[in-house]
This record gives sequence, C-alpha cells and structure tokens, in this order.
Amino acid sequence: MTAAPEDRFFRQECYIDGRWVSGPDRITVNNPATGEIIGAVPKFGRKETAAAIDAAHAAFLLWREKTAAERGEICRKFYQALMDNQDALARILTIEMGKSLREAKGEVAYAAAFFKWFGEESRRVYGDVIPSPWPDKRILVTKEPVGVVGSITPWNFPTAMIARKAAAALASGCTIVAKPASQTPFSATAYGVIAEDAGVPKGVLNIITGSAAAIADEMCENPKLRKITFTGSTEIGKSLASKAMLYMKRVSMELGGNAPVIIFDDADLDRAVEGAMISKYRNSGQTCVCANRILVQAGVYDRFAEKFAAAAKKLRVGDGLDDGVEQGPLIDDSAVVKVEQHIEDATAKGAKIIAGGKRHAKGLT
Repeated sequence: MTAAPEDRFFRQECYIDGRWVSGPDRITVNNPATGEIIGAVPKFGRKETAAAIDAAHAAFLLWREKTAAERGEICRKFYQALMDNQDALARILTIEMGKSLREAKGEVAYAAAFFKWFGEESRRVYGDVIPSPWPDKRILVTKEPVGVVGSITPWNFPTAMIARKAAAALASGCTIVAKPASQTPFSATAYGVIAEDAGVPKGVLNIITGSAAAIADEMCENPKLRKITFTGSTEIGKSLASKAMLYMKRVSMELGGNAPVIIFDDADLDRAVEGAMISKYRNSGQTCVCANRILVQAGVYDRFAEKFAAAAKKLRVGDGLDDGVEQGPLIDDSAVVKVEQHIEDATAKGAKIIAGGKRHAKGLT
C-alpha cells in the first residue's frame, strides 16, 4: 500500500527558494515492509546544494530582522500543521520507514513539540551585562543568529530529527538547508508543503535530496553556510566535523549511542523486562539509544532471560500500517545482514538462542 497520489504532503521534488524543483537523475524509495517502490526524489549534488545555500543566504538577511514574536508565530503554525495533519504525515512516515503507525503518530507529535518549544523560547534569547573593569564603560553581550545552517538527518526519525534542527534554526533567526536520508525523503519534503501553508518566506527553509557526499562537501566548503548540524553514525560524524573544521565552521554532532541495560540481583524482574523491552524494541531497535547489550547479574540471569524471551515472542510483527502491529521491518536488507552477523558472532562465542534468531517469515527485512 502506497501513499495516495492525491495526498498533498507526498512530494517527489525538492523545495528550494520557495519552489518545487526536480531533475533527471532520481533516487527510488522502497517500502521496507513490502519492497514496493513508492516514489523517487531528485539526486542532486554540489551545484544544486550551492543554489539552495544561495537562496538561504539571501533569505537570511531578511529573516534575521523578523521579531522574535514573528518567528515564534511561524513556529506555532508549523506545530499546528503537524498536529492537524498527524495521521497523513504518520502514514507517509510508516510507508517509507516501516515503523508502526502508532509509533509514527507519536513521532509526528514529538516533532511538533520542537516547533512549539523553540517558538516560545525565541522570545527569551536574552543577552548579558558583564561587570566592567572601567568606570566609564559598560560591557553588553547580545546573541545574534549564526546564519545559514546545513542539516543532515538520519532515516530512523525522519520527521522529528528535521524538526529538532529546523525549529531551533528558524526560531533563532537562521535559515536552513536540510538534507534528509535517501531512504526516507518524503517525511522531509512534506515540510516544504507545511512551509508554504505557514507563509514562510522563500529561501528560509530548503529541502534537498541527493548524494550525501556531494551535498556534505558543499555544506562544509561553501562560505555562505555557517553551521552544520548532523545526526548519524560516529564514523560519518567524525569525517564531517573534520571537514567543517578546515573552514572553521560551527558544528553540532549527535552521534551513535552505546547503551547497556544493567540488571542486578535485587531488581524487580517484571519491571526490568518491561523497561528492557521498551529500550530494545522501540522502532524495531533502530534508535541511537536502544539497548545494544543487556548485562544481568548471575543470580537472576536465568529468570530474566526466560521472562524477556517470552515477552519478545508476544510482539506482533508485520507491516506498520496494519492494526496492532508493534514491530515493523528493519530499514533495508543491509540492516538485516548486520543483525545476522551479530547473531553469528554471538553464537560462535557460546551464546544460546532462546527466541528468534532468523529472519521473520512475513518480512523482506
């Protein structure tokens, strides 16, 4: 099942300088639950990224002059649009990413909350008065918007991660060029529709899809772009930060997690299992804070393992659009292969499989 063609939030073009633009080279996008091709987006590179940065830079000169109240009102409109269209946006998210519709709806609300919070905070960007060592001088500190921001976001929270970055940028008076993951571009291009509805001036919010390497290189090297914000793997984050530092650009990096769950002998095992299930299986285990190992003290190891395996076996697996589904597919086949490699490594070192251990009969991934 695909997004309905008449769904106005489902856009297969990029949003640059207030216009919908496309190109001859395309990136196809699959529904990970069915393998069905649901659409395609432009495969843009450095030239188009430079154009988006030019548009954002021109818009910045005017956007920064908006009052905090005006910028906050735009953020409020984003919040309201996300909440008013929660079902449609969640459906797009589930189709391209795979998570259950219930989780997708929660993510849209989570994304909306960023616009609400940052919009309210825009009124409270206070400065400082510093005691002066000179009797005839005062020292004042004012906070100014950085300029054009480039954001690169992952596929696991395609609606929320853009919101976290775009809301902060817009509220503070910055403009933004946002590059979403190629696996999940449609949750991002939907923001172009919302920007039009909210009356965002052209060039303030730009969404570009395409070659990650080419777009990132242009962001790092283009002098009109002043800050890069990235959520993704530690490996890519290190590379991106090192390139940005060559041009003395500000960076914000949210990189890979390393999250153990530790259970001691005196733990309430039922609560421990409940917490571990939430931590491990949120978004089918595809978050940066999901548990990647569970350490259990010897005295409760067997009982915890039994209870945890029983809980895992009860999870309902399937297409995220189906009623009651709790676990959708992994994002793509390479993710499945990675899990299989972990299983092979663990069993080779003495681990015993007590639940699962192989691909589910229902899914491609």
